Amino acid sequence: MSKLLAVGTLAYDAIETPFDRTEKTLGGSVSYIALAASHFNVEVGIVSVIGGDFEEKHLDLLRSKNIYLDGVEQIPDGKTFFWSGKYHNDMNSRDTLLTELNTLADFNPKVPDHFKDAEVLLLGNLHPSIQMSVLDQMEKRPNLVILDTMNYWMEHTPNQLDAVLERIDVLAINDEEARLLSGEYSLVKAAKKILTKGPKYLVIKKGEHGALLFHEDHVFFAPALPLEEVYDPTGAGDTFAGGLSAYLAESRHISFDRLKSALIHGANLASFCVEELGTGRMENLTRDEIASRLEVFRTLTQCVIELD
Repeated sequence: MSKLLAVGTLAYDAIETPFDRTEKTLGGSVSYIALAASHFNVEVGIVSVIGGDFEEKHLDLLRSKNIYLDGVEQIPDGKTFFWSGKYHNDMNSRDTLLTELNTLADFNPKVPDHFKDAEVLLLGNLHPSIQMSVLDQMEKRPNLVILDTMNYWMEHTPNQLDAVLERIDVLAINDEEARLLSGEYSLVKAAKKILTKGPKYLVIKKGEHGALLFHEDHVFFAPALPLEEVYDPTGAGDTFAGGLSAYLAESRHISFDRLKSALIHGANLASFCVEELGTGRMENLTRDEIASRLEVFRTLTQCVIELD
């Protein structure tokens, strides 16, 4: 069985949307990534750090999904990373109310021996030095290295980020970040410039408007599923990345066409994520539900174009 190693945050979130609110719920990038990846036939391991306040029931939840936690360091007298945010009525914008790094401030990742030969490595949105440390700990270069990052690292650690970009295969960022990283407004021009920095593939996420995939001179667009209600967008991007990376790990084959399929699988899982607050929907999602909605995506993305 192929192995997927994901590095990111285990956290607690306080979320407020126009529909509901919660003062404390399971969050963090690697929670969503791992829960999404657990729906594929791959071994999923995570690397993260938590405090003594991290509840055993949440570790049990991850274990119940056959997620390996050997790479999770718990600091008994520390507190877990905490984020609080409030979404506006359009659900596309939000205000960060509070960010407490806590144990994440001194995070020194340790890759478990069992996952040092992982075929796919997903580097979640963390300081580039942490991402580089994980890369250096791998016994051999993974078949595929996927990177998530954000505007903060682009603005404050550009040289370190550039060094990581030289060692990855797939970069997944949103449209605002692509423009910042490239200095170009046109996403086509932005993609061409970013691909010269090292990645072979670039995924530009556009939220409810889907995602674009760039590779050499090829472009593919994956739509997002139109939904009647969106209750909480938190973690949708990480869920998308988890589904994408796990699909590629399971397939054991990397190509532009396979990446196209991976985007659809990622978008499919992300469409479930937004249906409940926090990780709730991802915790109880079934294989039958996933397969049924994939059929909806098939209908959404296929058509016959007749050429004279």
